[in-house]
Amino acid sequence: MSRKQPNILVTGTPGTGKTTTCQQVIDAIGFTHVNVGEWVCDALEEVLAVGGTVVDYHGCDFFPERWFDLVVVLKTDNALLYDRLEKRGYPQKKITENVQCEIMQVIVEEATDSYKEEIVQVLPSNSVEDMDSNVERIVAWARQVCSQ
Repeated sequence: MSRKQPNILVTGTPGTGKTTTCQQVIDAIGFTHVNVGEWVCDALEEVLAVGGTVVDYHGCDFFPERWFDLVVVLKTDNALLYDRLEKRGYPQKKITENVQCEIMQVIVEEATDSYKEEIVQVLPSNSVEDMDSNVERIVAWARQVCSQ
């Protein structure tokens, strides 16, 4: 790894807690947060070359493998995911599509097909306790990598 700090991709179906998890991770370790929905890949290349970036996006199959040192896929119980998306005001069709995506583990499959198995972590994201545990794991991993 030529970067001084690792890059982390946090992915999952909409409503699994990606943005909240990323915000807590960057608050703990001072990395930069990039919500890919607000960027394009060309702009990301320069930012990711420096390292120390936590990327938030609902997919992962179009990112080059060289960009990331850890890929975290957040998974949420289907009924809970349905409720979260409904509270966000998603149309019924979109809720159904996203819940089906979660049931079929589309994002997990994308991650395991796109990246080395050893850098992909699939973590539950059903509760505040899950989120706290996930943030602790990601932060501990990043601190260990940064100290090497």
